[in-house]
Amino acid sequence: MKVTVIGAGAVGATAADNIARKEIADEVVILDIKEGYAEGKAMDLMQTASLEGFDTKITGSTNDYGKTAKSDVIVVTSGLPRKPGMTREELIGINADIVRTVVTNALTASPKAVILIVSNPMDTMTYLTYQIAQEMGVSKKKVIGMGGALDSARFRYRLGEAMNVSQNDLSGMVVGGHGDTTMIPLTRLATWNGIPVSRFLNADALKDVAAKTMVGGATLTGLLGTSAWYAPGAAISQIVESILRDEKKIIPSSVYLNGEYGQKDICIGVPVTIGRNGWEKIINLRLSNEEKEAFEKSAEAVRAMNAALK
Repeated sequence: MKVTVIGAGAVGATAADNIARKEIADEVVILDIKEGYAEGKAMDLMQTASLEGFDTKITGSTNDYGKTAKSDVIVVTSGLPRKPGMTREELIGINADIVRTVVTNALTASPKAVILIVSNPMDTMTYLTYQIAQEMGVSKKKVIGMGGALDSARFRYRLGEAMNVSQNDLSGMVVGGHGDTTMIPLTRLATWNGIPVSRFLNADALKDVAAKTMVGGATLTGLLGTSAWYAPGAAISQIVESILRDEKKIIPSSVYLNGEYGQKDICIGVPVTIGRNGWEKIINLRLSNEEKEAFEKSAEAVRAMNAALK
């Protein structure tokens, strides 16, 4: 199995590190436009192999898509990272051109690959990738946006913090757009070892958890001065593993909807099963009226961002 990670920055390198250490793939190629940067990151990571005990081959490439040929999964992290005070929407103009070039070149080299979009604004970049994939004859099910996996991890972190319990005993997901005002933490459906968390946290506490989850990215950007990388890298790794090992895990992801959840012609976060051929099935949750309303508002906001692509 071969995975290409495009963008050798902190998120891309951390994703490559996770994939290699878990030996999810036989080979990981890191590609970047900056001369020598991907090669340096790959060499640094390979020098951890004897220390970490993995045999995954990691190579770097400066903008040579030939070295990415026959990849099973392509992870796109390229683009300008979000700076303090910058919204994901402000990134559209800059990152759309980058993603369009990267995706076209990557799918030309690996037309059978599943492509995982991480670049922000993620839902809009996933929609752009869907359009490119359609033009190139690639199935919509091979286009996945990574947002829900990360947002759901941040949701479980905040739940664990509020309840003072292990995150590993918590189940909870976030749907909707991958944005500070568009994501929807489903507190009603969250559980602690199968027991609704609402039995342990009152309504105000759950609202606080949801609010902190929604600004999770902005909180870290304010503290770090740039986007986070450890949790995004791990979230990427989880999705790549579910693809390559055909695990069919249910992971909230941004995918193309054609009537599901009452939405058409949009890529937005919903729970899907993920396996060898990409996303395989959309799971239809029975949302409450309040959750449906929030989802519709989220979709409207994502469409407003998508309009900027035109």
